[in-house]
Amino acid sequence: MKKEIHPDNYRLVAFKDMSNEETFISRSTVNTKDTIEIDGVEYPLVKLEISNTSHPFYTGKMKLVDTAGRVDKFRSRYQKHMDSKKK
Repeated sequence: MKKEIHPDNYRLVAFKDMSNEETFISRSTVNTKDTIEIDGVEYPLVKLEISNTSHPFYTGKMKLVDTAGRVDKFRSRYQKHMDSKKK
C-alpha cells in the first residue's frame, strides 16, 4: 500500500436510520457534530433518512418514508391526473 494516501480521521462512526431508529457502526471519515453512546462507548453520529433496514428494495415491503411531506405534495399536485386515469 502507498504511504500517506489514507485520511488521518478514519474512525468508527455510528449511522442511525431516522425512519426506524436502527443504528449500525462502521468505519468512516465523515465529519459530524452529533454523538451517540452505544454500550458505554461514545461514537460520532450520522443521521440517515433511509438505509438498507428501511428501503423497500432490501426489506421487500412497500413503505413510504416521508420526512418532508413530499409524498402528500406530489399527490395533491397530480390528483386530477391520477383521477382521470382511473376512469
